[in-house]
Amino acid sequence: MIIRLQAEDFDPEREAQALDVRGAGARVSFVGTVRDTAEDRRIEALDIEHYPEMTRAELGRIGAAVQDRHRLLEVLVIHRYGRLLSHERIVLVTVWSAHRAQAFAGCQAIVDALKTRAPFWKKEISPEGAVWVPGQTPQDLG
Repeated sequence: MIIRLQAEDFDPEREAQALDVRGAGARVSFVGTVRDTAEDRRIEALDIEHYPEMTRAELGRIGAAVQDRHRLLEVLVIHRYGRLLSHERIVLVTVWSAHRAQAFAGCQAIVDALKTRAPFWKKEISPEGAVWVPGQTPQDLG
């Protein structure tokens, strides 16, 4: 399992091609991007904050559980932080398995868990000002 937290952009295909996963008959990827609108507001950027050790540990737990449950051969998660402009890539989840059904299910399970369990805090920046994404503020830790 490979987990990377980084400010820099990534090339999804190059990242996937860099890994030689033996026995894989399927590879499924998800790329999440910054939306340009939210609740009728134009979004110019998204500020993503995180606590590195906590985030890395939780992503590891998510990845390991899904890898075991769906018999995935390899899992790659890259999540960016910092200020990202609308339409920029935020996250890459790529999984490899022997069969496509396992790969699709595993990728979706990781993406779903990232939205609800990963400790990232997101602030949407719009012409009207900055708004924390509900349920994803640093204060929600306590």
